[in-house]
Amino acid sequence: MSMSSYPSPMSNITIFHNPACGTSRNTLAMIRNSGVEPTVVEYLKTPLRTEQIRQLLSAMGASVRDVLRKKGTPYAELDLDNPQWSDEQLLAFIEQHPILLNRPIVVTPMGVRLCRPSEVVLDILPLPQQGPLIKEDGEIVIDASGRRIRSPSL
Repeated sequence: MSMSSYPSPMSNITIFHNPACGTSRNTLAMIRNSGVEPTVVEYLKTPLRTEQIRQLLSAMGASVRDVLRKKGTPYAELDLDNPQWSDEQLLAFIEQHPILLNRPIVVTPMGVRLCRPSEVVLDILPLPQQGPLIKEDGEIVIDASGRRIRSPSL
């Protein structure tokens, strides 16, 4: 890898982000802690088109229902739990109401994931963590050596 191609890792990670969401903010912090400034798409300001959502779902191997967000959305009032809705109809609802798309979704050269919990992003970041990271709730995720701290199993 030549030095002239060094900036490329900065442009090949994208986060579909909601700055009001703690999980999304923690995920963005982990990406930045790997030394990369990702492309940040605030999808509530710049909603994704149906075809973009389809591409993300295909890359994740996920269904539309896998990325529907219930909390803090019109999910219940639209009766989206009802199996009558086809994937195409659900995609149309997401396009009309971008808040229905769960977040954050991160795209890297190593894969595409819905990063809930935020630590899921660590599995698809090409570069290691560069220092300690503490989530907003105070949980230590990365130690001073840049190593992931595994939470004890409950």
